[in-house]
Amino acid sequence: MTPRRTLRRPPLLAGLALALVGTAACSPQAEPQAAPPETPASGQQEVSSATPRLVTTFDGGALVLDAATLEVLAEVPLEGFSRVNPAGDGRHVLVSTAGGFRVLDTGTWTQAHGDHGHHYTAPPRLTDTTFTATEPGHVVSHADRTVLFDDGTGTVQSFDPHELAEGRPQVDTWTAPEAHHGVAVERSDGSMVVTVGDAESRQGVAVLDEDGEELASSDDCPGVHGEAVTAGERVVLGCEDGVLVVDDERITKLASPDDYGRIGNQAGSEESPYLLGDYKSDPDAELERPERVAAVDTAEGELQLVDLGTSYSFRSLARGPHGEGLVLGTDGALHEIDLAEGEVTGSVPVVEPWEEPLEWQQPRPTVFVLDHTAYVTEPATSELHAVDLETGEVTATGTLPHVPNELTGVTG
Repeated sequence: MTPRRTLRRPPLLAGLALALVGTAACSPQAEPQAAPPETPASGQQEVSSATPRLVTTFDGGALVLDAATLEVLAEVPLEGFSRVNPAGDGRHVLVSTAGGFRVLDTGTWTQAHGDHGHHYTAPPRLTDTTFTATEPGHVVSHADRTVLFDDGTGTVQSFDPHELAEGRPQVDTWTAPEAHHGVAVERSDGSMVVTVGDAESRQGVAVLDEDGEELASSDDCPGVHGEAVTAGERVVLGCEDGVLVVDDERITKLASPDDYGRIGNQAGSEESPYLLGDYKSDPDAELERPERVAAVDTAEGELQLVDLGTSYSFRSLARGPHGEGLVLGTDGALHEIDLAEGEVTGSVPVVEPWEEPLEWQQPRPTVFVLDHTAYVTEPATSELHAVDLETGEVTATGTLPHVPNELTGVTG
């Protein structure tokens, strides 16, 4: 397809690293490389370079694809509605399904060997490793730790994802005082940022030390939902009236310009101080289709809104390789946002115009970024498109055997 306006590299922002390894936080990011298991995997072979792979769900299972060719490598049967997230080691994906978080081995990894690495592939497989949860919720990977939140019990499980290559890793647990739809982030010093709430409401966050003792808290975040980590290890959580920014033990509220201004889904980058968030301002809407997004400067404590000119969904947010914000609009285009300037700087048509379905579990076009490529699903045609973020060109399209729903990937 020929783009209306080519996505271009934005000017480098002061203090912003030149490139990201992948996407960020709520839109899962490229992870450290995992070592292979001590016992060679069945069908294992050495290859010349790292081999990224994608995972997309469908009604009845998941597909594993080669990220370069979009070839379907495996079809994994799964019962019911399933969600997928990178496990944090560049190889495995966590499937949220009945009974807990189950580990899917995508069959691609790199083993460090002195000043270089050896790259391997093997047939993908659904492993027997499951992290039990009655209502599996958010998965967060940060600082070489992966944290799982069980909404049904409030139990938080934390582990080193690189141990997945050898089976079930050692797991640390913590349980919230009340079960709720929550999220937790473990930081590099062993401390943890967790949501506070119960089955009826969620109102804030707490910062715990490595022993689980409270260091700080805030109840100034009604409807707290979602998280992202930005530069300086600032943890951002969305509220119905803004965001909370957690910097060490300091918790700062950045208010929305509207009385009700919900930022419930975020895309962050650990290389950038800027956060991209959705933005809804109608508390009475059955399904609001917003046309503005939030750009948050976590270093300066500023929040501004960007008019996109088209609506989008919660699966539309991502980050590009230079810190730019990416939003997949219902007009079918992938829009690039300079988050520092708060303006749309480019767009490229990828899919046909679409409308967000009323039920959040239903398929809708979804974007996921690995390195310099954005992958976009098109459920209406059962297709998957690859967009080169440097040129703005749609470089490949693959037809899938099933209607795609969620989308994630690993770096290999």
